[in-house]
Amino acid sequence: MQLAFLAILLLSLPCISSAADLSAAEIMQRVAASQDRAQNERLNYLYDQHVKVSTRHPNGKLAREEIADYTVIPTAKGADRKQTAIQGRYLRKGAYQEFSGDPVPDSGLDAGLVGGFRESLFDKDSKDGLDKDFFPLTTDQQKDLRFDLAGEELIAGRKAYRIHFAPKDSHDIDWAGEALIDEEEFQPVSVYTRLSRRLPFAVRALLGTDLPGLGFSVRYRRLDKDIWFPESFGSEFRLKAVFFVNRIITISLENKNFKHATAESQIVYQTQP
Repeated sequence: MQLAFLAILLLSLPCISSAADLSAAEIMQRVAASQDRAQNERLNYLYDQHVKVSTRHPNGKLAREEIADYTVIPTAKGADRKQTAIQGRYLRKGAYQEFSGDPVPDSGLDAGLVGGFRESLFDKDSKDGLDKDFFPLTTDQQKDLRFDLAGEELIAGRKAYRIHFAPKDSHDIDWAGEALIDEEEFQPVSVYTRLSRRLPFAVRALLGTDLPGLGFSVRYRRLDKDIWFPESFGSEFRLKAVFFVNRIITISLENKNFKHATAESQIVYQTQP
């Protein structure tokens, strides 16, 4: 009995070793393959999206805030987003003006900034609804990055790799940060990024443009085997542009109420009288 147990243990050692010996690059190659395979499966889900975007002056005083709700539904090539509600407030002549519903009032610079960022969060050609440029996870996006395995940890009872990433060329301005990768399904659990380096001095001096603190964090949710969706997105950074724009931008997004789309699914955007 002891010899049989020892034989089973020895036979299992190569499998354990091979999983533990994966390099960071090999792990991310598997992540890219998992992302590619999951694209079509993501088209089978619809969900609600809650977005909040605000701008503040350098002293912290709120300039404008918009809170919007959407329903996201799958399409043949990606996803479509339908606004179901919007409200907010903005500072005008020392007092806050509140609004609800369309049309959204245009109050100049901050209206353009808030509305622009709110719309840019969604990509109709992306299978999970978020802009593809946010995530260095696909095969094409990984080619210019280097990866390092920083360790492993337990997240909600599942083992995850901790991966650090940065541009291969240290002179490039691209995303750098870390990702937690589920060890069983090689799907992202969370991603945190920042710009790999500050904008060149010439850009800051001649164009008056800078983005200190630019980065974002994303948390994913496992809906089914090999199916993970971004559940939350958050970012806060300072935008200094063309010498007269100086704002603190705060963005938060939450995806919820995931449903598996079927032939019988119905989407109702507003209540009929």
